[in-house]
Amino acid sequence: MSSRRSRSRQSGSSRITDDQIYDLVSKLQQLLPEVRNSHSDKVSAAKVLQETCNYIRSLHREVDDLSERLSELLATTDSAQAAIIRSLLRQ
Repeated sequence: MSSRRSRSRQSGSSRITDDQIYDLVSKLQQLLPEVRNSHSDKVSAAKVLQETCNYIRSLHREVDDLSERLSELLATTDSAQAAIIRSLLRQ
């Protein structure tokens, strides 16, 4: 018996069912632009999980890029305007 199955049985009530996994993968699929916009109705769970990882990485890059652009903008803005922008961002 695999160690994964052993752990699943030991955890008792915290075991996730195949139906729950299917439901969660379906929900993830709906959130992913690459998978949601594909013309194929059937996408493997592995593909959905891989695309989820790719999408999260791209969101991180986008946040980093926007943060850098905001920092550059704040550096070129007068201090009063920069203070207003910073206070709005903290809300």
